[in-house]
Amino acid sequence: MTRRKLTSDEIDLWHKVVKHAERLHPGSHTTPPDLPLPKPKPKKTPHPHSEPQIEAFRLGSRAPSKPGKHDLKKPVAQSLSSAPVQMDEKAFRRMKRGKLRPEGKLDLHGMRVDTAHPALTRFILSAQASGKRLVLVVTGKGKDRDEPGPIPTPRGVLRHRVPQWLALPPLSQAVLQVTPAHISHGGEGAYYVYLRRGR
Repeated sequence: MTRRKLTSDEIDLWHKVVKHAERLHPGSHTTPPDLPLPKPKPKKTPHPHSEPQIEAFRLGSRAPSKPGKHDLKKPVAQSLSSAPVQMDEKAFRRMKRGKLRPEGKLDLHGMRVDTAHPALTRFILSAQASGKRLVLVVTGKGKDRDEPGPIPTPRGVLRHRVPQWLALPPLSQAVLQVTPAHISHGGEGAYYVYLRRGR
């Protein structure tokens, strides 16, 4: 038979009784010994093999409030405008306003990609060798496709390719700055190409 534990009320009652009772041996104890409090009831821990508690599921509860924006490629003119200025600031502002007169011009209208790239390479390298600083490369704005497909195609293949070609060797060592031309020199269908000094 197991012994029953005392409750806290029973322990309090016992302390009151001890206070008023006369001691048989007065000097042996100054204070009555504390009786042990009942042990707290152990909390039930889940069995390791029992199934875990699953939170209630609500459709869309963890979805972000706003959908993320698509990281689309910037238009060529915008990416060139946001590029850092490598040349003299004053000359750059004059060039953007159409105040600087190009010393040479290459017109790529009607050319295919395979003929336009070598023509651009020859023109830029020969212009640098002859000491020219500012040249104009006309690409045209391009034509809309007759049948737009499911994959968006940028309008004006040469207009998009020319800045890429100018940023790659062997032209990258000759080119200091590329920017869309002023409306008086062709606007969106042409580029100012500012060349480094020949060595």
